[in-house]
Amino acid sequence: MSDVLTQLGKILEERKNAPAEASYVASLHAKGLNKILEKVGEEAVETIIAAKDAKLSGNTSDVVYETADLWFHSLVMLSHLDESPQAVLNELARRFDMSGLVEKESRNKP
Repeated sequence: MSDVLTQLGKILEERKNAPAEASYVASLHAKGLNKILEKVGEEAVETIIAAKDAKLSGNTSDVVYETADLWFHSLVMLSHLDESPQAVLNELARRFDMSGLVEKESRNKP
C-alpha cells in the first residue's frame, strides 16, 4: 500500500506546478488552500453518506470510491503544505504499539 501512496505523492508533486489548464491537481493548487480544503470537506461528507448507505444496503462500492476521493484530496492538501504521504505513514507507524486511548490522552497534556 505504501508504494501506491509513494507513487501518488510523487505524481502530485510533479503536477503541483503544471499549468492549471493541463492538470486537475495543478488547478486545485492554483486556486489555493481554501479550495483544496473545500474539496476535502466535500469528499468527507460524501464518504460519510456513502458509509451510511452501505450500512443499510450492504453494498460498499460507493464508500470505497468516496474514500479514495477523500484520500486523494487529502494528499493534495498535504502536497500543498509541502508534506508527503510518508509523513502520515510514519505517524501511523509511531502509533502501532500504543493504545488509542493512551495516544489520545497524550494529546491532552500541556
